[in-house]
Amino acid sequence: MGMVEWLCLACDASVVRRALGYAVVVGAILIAINHGAAILNGELALDRLIQMGLTVVVPYLVSTFSSVGVMRRLQASDRSHVPRSPP
Repeated sequence: MGMVEWLCLACDASVVRRALGYAVVVGAILIAINHGAAILNGELALDRLIQMGLTVVVPYLVSTFSSVGVMRRLQASDRSHVPRSPP
């Protein structure tokens, strides 16, 4: 499977929806853990905001890679179970 096919799977609505959900929930938890004190103290410089943005991107990417991996495995499994016509 090439890059174009991988990107098509990664852009599938169900994959994007799932990844966004995980990114919001897991990202918010990680931001609270890693940056909570700074947020409460009003220490929100540009570098910290960038780190917080990346904190949300990571679970999005993990979910996307995982979903595409499963979809590819299922597609390969479906191809290997195709009934063969008799000779």
